[in-house]
Amino acid sequence: MTAEASAPASPAARGVGGGGGPTRPPASASRSRRSRREGRDPGLLALPAFLWFLVFLVGPLISVFYLSLTDATTLIAPMEFSGFGNFVAMFTDPTFWIALRNTAVQVVVVVPLMVVGGFMIGYYLMLRPPLAGVLRVLFFTSALLSVSAKAMIFYAVLQPNGLLNQTLEAVGLGSLTTTWLANSDTALPVIMAIDLWSGIGFLGILFAAQLTSVSGEVLEAARIDGCGHWRTMWHIAFGMVRGFVGVVAMLQFLWTLFLSATTVLLLTKGGPGTSSTTLSYLLFAKAFQQNDIGYSQAVGVVLFVVGVGGAVAIRAALRSRA
Repeated sequence: MTAEASAPASPAARGVGGGGGPTRPPASASRSRRSRREGRDPGLLALPAFLWFLVFLVGPLISVFYLSLTDATTLIAPMEFSGFGNFVAMFTDPTFWIALRNTAVQVVVVVPLMVVGGFMIGYYLMLRPPLAGVLRVLFFTSALLSVSAKAMIFYAVLQPNGLLNQTLEAVGLGSLTTTWLANSDTALPVIMAIDLWSGIGFLGILFAAQLTSVSGEVLEAARIDGCGHWRTMWHIAFGMVRGFVGVVAMLQFLWTLFLSATTVLLLTKGGPGTSSTTLSYLLFAKAFQQNDIGYSQAVGVVLFVVGVGGAVAIRAALRSRA
């Protein structure tokens, strides 16, 4: 009986062959099927977002390229294919080159100052100075105001008898007063100053939040080794959040390139003359004021190319080296 009890079960007894019950698949096969099923899940979950991307981003982008090759005046009027006529007209238009120069100046000045200033504000807030909570609210205030509210504030400050000119006269600098928004030498710098005021505090809050991830032990070790705040900020903290700085710089570059037209429209309308006309404002003016959709979309193609090239260059220069 002992031998019979210890003998291995026959295939029939184990359910292999005739008369046995259903065979349970090996555990390895079950795991394999489960892993394949789970491997398909991420793609299925991403499918709605991918379709949304195709319809609402790739679709309009294709329409921009198509319209730039037509003589469209409005979106409902009949249009005909005109080839590269809009691009020829654009590249031979002095206004386009002025707008391109103004945009280059705006980006080269605003983006570095915004990112550097925002990072310095963020580092200071990370140190938890007195009234840090109040300072965070003050720095974030500009982001809470609508663009039209900001424009009205600065219109009141910068008009000929506004707060700025009155202050200059009160401190004995009346010779510096001018019509800031109607002077071709000051209109674009004023637009850039408003961009800086609007965004630098918001970036400071973002950087302060990211810098909280920096190890306090690393910063304390730097101070023990004799590093002051300046060296700690730029040689240690900056390097540890370099990838995030690259993302913020890229986003700020794209915002300045594409969305600054609103401030120009509300305050100067591209003037005096074309002294504050940027590419984004030129696109708006051609499309909605001059009814030249084809030309405006040719400007849009240039903006797209510049935006993609600039974003890639910024990310390559500031990507994390970890």
